[in-house]
Amino acid sequence: MHEDPPVPNTGRPHRGLRLREGLVLAIEPMLIESGDDRCRTRRDGWTVTTLDGSRAAHAEHTVAITAAGPVILTTA
Repeated sequence: MHEDPPVPNTGRPHRGLRLREGLVLAIEPMLIESGDDRCRTRRDGWTVTTLDGSRAAHAEHTVAITAAGPVILTTA
């Protein structure tokens, strides 16, 4: 379901992939009850759980990078 290039949720500012026209990406924040950001991906390669077992919510927006700037494709 995910395609290259991968864009990680963590990292140092101005060190990652440069966003360019034509790129479409998903912004997928995870809000974790305990505030501990440590997570793991299960063996199925899809399921993500918190290390401390606390509850979490995951949301997503798909954003297209255009010549006029970013466009959110998943607005309500």
